[in-house]
Amino acid sequence: MTVDAEHVPFEDRPGGVLAAIEAILMVADEPVSVVRLAAALGIPVDRAADHLWRLESEYKAAERRPGFELREAGGGWRIYSAPDFADVVGQFVTEGQSARLSQAALETLAVIAYRQPVTRGQVSAVRGVNVDGVVRTLTMRGLIVEDGSDESSGALLYRTTGYFMERMGLSSLDELPALAPHLPEIDALELPDDPGRGQLTGRWAQGQTAEAAEQPAVAQLED
Repeated sequence: MTVDAEHVPFEDRPGGVLAAIEAILMVADEPVSVVRLAAALGIPVDRAADHLWRLESEYKAAERRPGFELREAGGGWRIYSAPDFADVVGQFVTEGQSARLSQAALETLAVIAYRQPVTRGQVSAVRGVNVDGVVRTLTMRGLIVEDGSDESSGALLYRTTGYFMERMGLSSLDELPALAPHLPEIDALELPDDPGRGQLTGRWAQGQTAEAAEQPAVAQLED
């Protein structure tokens, strides 16, 4: 009889609770607090803290040092690339910045530009897909940046950068072309806890000219 993995206790899975912690930290884009980690695993907070310290010690004492390390910072724990390989990582990121943006990245950037500041969850609601990876790419490319957190949910907010404005040839976000002709369903979307929706409606519906609306400026970022 086959048993679904979700019904098997963490302790009985390969690697146990330590592996479960690693799995969570591997997909986290920001430090995870001990309290949040403990809640996700259903274990006491002090036990979660002990596991984190154990993992940190194991990585440091490993015979073959990994290219990453577990650190406590920013009110939580997160896996970071090892400082010894900062040059390699930097080169990799720089090379990636020269590549053209994918269609998914352009669409995500457009949503952020028109609805900023906005959370990843709100962008996902508009696009209908998970955007975590794309948001990381846009952040590394210097096109968006974190801008505080949402008061109600605590989720990180994102906005476009000065570099984005420079690449777009804009002096103000009000110069963005209208997207209403291209996204007729946008007004039907109901995004929770979105105080900026009202003030940004104009950018969805109004643009400088019909010609500008036909050629969204976001496409310039592909050049």
